[in-house]
Amino acid sequence: MILWFAVTSVVLVAVVFRSGAVDYRTVAIGALLPWVDALLGGPRVLHSVLGVVAVLGVVMLATRGRRLVRRRLLGLPIGLLCHLVLDGSFTTTRAFWWPAFGLDFAPGQIPELRHLGLSLVLEAAGLALGWWAWRLFGLDRPEARDRFRREGRLDAPSG
Repeated sequence: MILWFAVTSVVLVAVVFRSGAVDYRTVAIGALLPWVDALLGGPRVLHSVLGVVAVLGVVMLATRGRRLVRRRLLGLPIGLLCHLVLDGSFTTTRAFWWPAFGLDFAPGQIPELRHLGLSLVLEAAGLALGWWAWRLFGLDRPEARDRFRREGRLDAPSG
């Protein structure tokens, strides 16, 4: 489920915030970071609020005095938070609020791998949303695509 998380997170953040200053590439990367937990065997730190807050703290501390770098890297925790919403991590109290209910991680697979059928439907939805967003953000124009590739910026939709 790469498209579901990356595309949906970028579109949500772009449409809600309408900011030309966000680097949407880092939002997409942040939205995919919790997949690292799959390699570790289940929902871990990156599927918890603490993981999002920790990444935000690291970004804020590491970029003190470097405003442009901070602006670019703030997309990571924003994307992480989008992922937690989009995969329903909040429905697993023990994973979402870890370590509030004990230091053991929640048993089982990460939420995005629990239901293969639903995952395929969501991936198809991500593909459809990507096609819609391609047009919404004018990525059919070479200069818009180049700006996204180089700077991570999207043209704000009108309206």
